[in-house]
Amino acid sequence: MADIILNVELRERIGTGGARAARREGLVPGVLYGGDKDPVAITVKSNEFRKALYTGKLLGHLVTLKHGNETQPVIAKVVDMHPVTDEPIHFDLFRVDAHQTIKIAVPVHFKNHEASPGLKKGGTLNVVRHDVELQCHADAIPEELVFDLTGLDIGDTIRISAFTLPKGVEAAMDRDFVVATVAGSSASASEAAEEAAGEAEA
Repeated sequence: MADIILNVELRERIGTGGARAARREGLVPGVLYGGDKDPVAITVKSNEFRKALYTGKLLGHLVTLKHGNETQPVIAKVVDMHPVTDEPIHFDLFRVDAHQTIKIAVPVHFKNHEASPGLKKGGTLNVVRHDVELQCHADAIPEELVFDLTGLDIGDTIRISAFTLPKGVEAAMDRDFVVATVAGSSASASEAAEEAAGEAEA
């Protein structure tokens, strides 16, 4: 089961007024939805929610929701932050079964920049997708996808097929889309962006 446990309470007042009232009481308002049940308005204590959020294992991960003696697995889909204070002000949780197959966006990172001949020559890593949508079990969501740039030269294209995905995890889209390129100039970067835009339209 998930590492993070969110203790929630039901929220009687819904809408903007109810959300404001919850925040005044030191709570973060949210909504639990999905599955074959109706959406439910809930709250979590602000300090508990911040603690869970700053672990980096809340958003997009399997989390245990607890209400009284009842627990169920959920995934935090969205967390809205205040534009000035950067405090969490609202969240959405999605009901899942721990072994249910879901689609979820996972961040992409790159390593060994210094081992890329193309980047050494002054090329630029043009990241087309900072995250990719994967299909996997809810209890087997990868933390991230990491690509090794060793040996990549100007003009090389990194597609999703070049990533080694964990067992049981696959790309949600069935085509071999571009994730990044090593571009030698702004023109190269524009061409990669145009290709990605063309794929998106297709």
